Amino acid sequence: MSRNIGLALVLLLFSNLSSAATATKRKHRHTAVQPAVVHTALVTTGQAARSPVPIRRAAVQVSRQAAAPIIAGGPWTEPTYADSTLGDNVDGEDLEIRRAAVESLGDYNGSVVVVDPANGRVLTMVNQRIALGSGFQPCSTIKVSVALAGLSEKAIDPATKLRLGAMRMDLTYALAHSNNFYFATLGEKLGYERVSYYAHLFGYGEKAGLNIPGEQPGRYPSAPPRNGGVGMLTSFGEEIQQTPLQLAALMSAVANGGTLYYLQYPRNQPEVQQFIPRVKRRLEIGELIPVIKPGMRGAVEFGTAHRAREDGPIAGKTGTCSENHTHLGWFGSFNDVGDHKLVVVVLLTGGRPAIGPVAAGIAGDIYRRLGEKNYFATSRPMSPATLISSQICCQ
Repeated sequence: MSRNIGLALVLLLFSNLSSAATATKRKHRHTAVQPAVVHTALVTTGQAARSPVPIRRAAVQVSRQAAAPIIAGGPWTEPTYADSTLGDNVDGEDLEIRRAAVESLGDYNGSVVVVDPANGRVLTMVNQRIALGSGFQPCSTIKVSVALAGLSEKAIDPATKLRLGAMRMDLTYALAHSNNFYFATLGEKLGYERVSYYAHLFGYGEKAGLNIPGEQPGRYPSAPPRNGGVGMLTSFGEEIQQTPLQLAALMSAVANGGTLYYLQYPRNQPEVQQFIPRVKRRLEIGELIPVIKPGMRGAVEFGTAHRAREDGPIAGKTGTCSENHTHLGWFGSFNDVGDHKLVVVVLLTGGRPAIGPVAAGIAGDIYRRLGEKNYFATSRPMSPATLISSQICCQ
């Protein structure tokens, strides 16, 4: 019964947020969603779905035991525009990438982290105060981790479709359009313990970097969130604190085929010359990456991240929500072809302009600027890092 109640909570929250327009996650209205009668279906793996609990009856039960999930919002207390380079140390960075990131971010208040997924080197970290801080709610970027968890547990497969009213959608559509209903239902099916296991496996709740001064480990809740349960956890990242470095590390593992590197951030040129990659662990996701990649490519080509679309293919995931009266716009991505793959993570903070689609546009501009300089077509110079990483990650 508790599982049905949790699912009812999630369905009540997301029944009106199912269209592609909900990719912007309109969490700026500080109101509770009222109970409503909706049609529901469970994600299945070939077995017959159990009969759904009537939502109106479940809503009555829920009202006696728990409050409906709250959609948090403004007024906004963080400025949308600021100088995001103040205090940064750039001595060990790739200055060409740094320049592209700073120019693309412009006046927005946020952070940009660019990583080489072949070895875990942080090439630039714009706004190191934010990037190394305690983290922010991941919003819909958490859906990448949840999708990998669902596929690992065989709770879904590429052909699995979930009915949402008159619509049916598969994983590719759900990722591309960041559908909350799909991932809330998947989270309820998996349960908190399995969702948490995979999240920690993918790097949540621990430092992504190796000996990076000032880095914080973020936070992962030790129990399902009180606000909306596991459904809010797996669709909005409720109660999770994700750092830009953590998202960059996970995106790097997806980009390189499953190697989760310790991120390393050289602070001067001697450290750059002596850089050697360090593997944190290998993720058994090699066979799953081709399954989630169409949805991540679709997000850029026709979904929530279409502002990142450039001549070369890009795969990514947006996230938009608000936390502590700060609007958040995330985009984690990697270019999907070329001799130089890069992971680009953008986090915007501020008021309503700080949204995932704008973050995607900034990332797309970074790829464009580097492409104009033929960055992706040139070979990397031979070094200990390139020699080791080519043997490790890209078979």
